[in-house]
Amino acid sequence: MEEKRFSMKDESFICDVCGNVVEKLNYTARDHCNKCLCSKHLDINPGDRNANCGGILKPIDVEKGSKDKLKIVYKCDKCGIIKRNVMADDDNYDKILEIMRNNSIR
Repeated sequence: MEEKRFSMKDESFICDVCGNVVEKLNYTARDHCNKCLCSKHLDINPGDRNANCGGILKPIDVEKGSKDKLKIVYKCDKCGIIKRNVMADDDNYDKILEIMRNNSIR
């Protein structure tokens, strides 16, 4: 079994969902919009750009990760894959709380 690999891809982009201009982080790889928290399904392993899907990874949950960092749980609207990404320092915390609130109602 091949080990997961991380390729550093810290790039600015325009969000396909909300149109926000998302600046690179400069401390780790940017992998989602800091305004709406959506991402694009581009990678198999972080930063490799090897996924052929291109669907929108929509935030569906928030989990506590290692070192008390929050992780955003995504589901691709095209292929259904579940992915997790660490929350960035400049993420929309109101949106994080909204996702957490919605999941506590279930």
